[in-house]
Amino acid sequence: TMDDGKANAVSPTLQAGVQRALDNAEADSVPVVLTGRPGMLSAGFDLKVLGASGQPAVDMLNGGLDLAIRLLSFPTPVVIASPGHAMAMGFFLLMCGDYRIGARGNYKYAANEVAIGMNMPFSTLEIMRHRLSPAALTRAVALAETFTPDNAVITGVLDAVVDESELLPTALSLAESYTHLNMDAHAASKLRLREDFLIAVKDGLVKDDEIWKYIFLR
Repeated sequence: TMDDGKANAVSPTLQAGVQRALDNAEADSVPVVLTGRPGMLSAGFDLKVLGASGQPAVDMLNGGLDLAIRLLSFPTPVVIASPGHAMAMGFFLLMCGDYRIGARGNYKYAANEVAIGMNMPFSTLEIMRHRLSPAALTRAVALAETFTPDNAVITGVLDAVVDESELLPTALSLAESYTHLNMDAHAASKLRLREDFLIAVKDGLVKDDEIWKYIFLR
C-alpha cells in the first residue's frame, strides 16, 4: 500500500518501499496487489525533489521508470487497485498492472504533462501506447485528457471499475485466483508478450535520461 498521508508522491522513499515489497513478493513467488490510500493512488513525482534539481531529480525520474519496467516484467501477476486519483507518474504506474481496477467516484486519471508545459517522455509514451486505445492515446498524450472511472474501461485505462468498498476485496480475490497459475509459464509468456514493448520503453528511457540530465544538471 502506497500511503504517505498526502498525494503518494513517487519520491525516492516511496520507490524504495515499493521495491522492497516487490522483493518480498518475488522471493515468495506470489502475486502482487499494489494500491494507495483512500482517494489516491498517486499524483506523480515529488515536486520538491524536481524543484531542487540536480542529480537527485534525475535519479528520482529514472527510479520511477525503473519501477515501472519492473512491474511490467514482474515474474508473478500484478494487480493494481486504484482507490482514487492517478496522475502523471501515478497514471503511468497504473498502466503497468497486469490487471487494473479502479474505484467508482469523482476521480481523475491523466497524463497532464502537456497541460503543464512538459514534453511527454519517450518511455511513458510507450507505456501508454501499450495499454490505451489508439483514439484515447492521442487524447491522453497530445491533449492531456482527463479520464474518469466512467470511461476508463472503454479507453483502456482500467480493466474493471467497482464500488469503493469492493476495491480491495476484489483485488485480493483476483490475486488469490492467480496463485493457481504456473508462475514460470506466466513469467515467460508475459515477457514474450511484452518483449518488443519493453525494449521500446527501455530505449525511450535512454533518450529521456539524456534530456533529464540536460534539464536538471545544467
